[in-house]
Amino acid sequence: MDQNCKFYCYRNTRKQNQQEVIKPEKIKLVVFDMDGVLADIISSWKYIHDYFGSSNDRSVSDYLQGKIDDMEFIRRDVELWQIDGKPVTRKKLIKILSNVPLMNGAEKCITYLNKNDIKTAIVSAGLNLLAERIAKQLGIDYICANGLKTDKQGYITGVGVLGVKLMYKDEAIRSLAKQNKISLGKIAAVGNSCFDIPMFETTGHRIAFNPDDNCVRKAADIIIENKDLTKIIPYIDNHIN
Repeated sequence: MDQNCKFYCYRNTRKQNQQEVIKPEKIKLVVFDMDGVLADIISSWKYIHDYFGSSNDRSVSDYLQGKIDDMEFIRRDVELWQIDGKPVTRKKLIKILSNVPLMNGAEKCITYLNKNDIKTAIVSAGLNLLAERIAKQLGIDYICANGLKTDKQGYITGVGVLGVKLMYKDEAIRSLAKQNKISLGKIAAVGNSCFDIPMFETTGHRIAFNPDDNCVRKAADIIIENKDLTKIIPYIDNHIN
């Protein structure tokens, strides 16, 4: 286990990235993790668990050790979200997540990026129900997050729609680069946890925002140690002209 990590290190489980050197270029796209970065919560999944008084600690442990995959991880989580023994609706989850606060400085930061014609994206293994709300509220261009299937009555079925693998956020980065026809060196990644390190390893600019672990700090070009997204603006400003 990496002693820099609080928990079992996912890098003992996933295949390692080939360590290519990404040369930094002028920033054209900024990719944000959501939970703990754009949203001032630990996890959108945990936020809902807290509402229902449930816990997914065992599933997290099994997942990090490679005992279950992302889809099973989602299935186990959703199975715990019930009212009177019945599944909840998509509408109910949206209502719960409507109370999630934005990170301090998020609006000013995204406004700055939009004014400077810098594209923005959310890459999160969290719920797209929250990502969609935040993207609409802030004016973010792209969303990569995870969804939940529902039946005809709007009740969640327990089946996930996998948009981002928690351990493989680099795959979403490469997809966004291809979609925007830009090089990886023109992308800045903003993350706070060890699961964001694959984004750092795949981009030209790496910003650790209020990082959880020392491993995140070591992987970054710049470290912001407080909860204020406007603090990343000076770094970006120095790399867009």
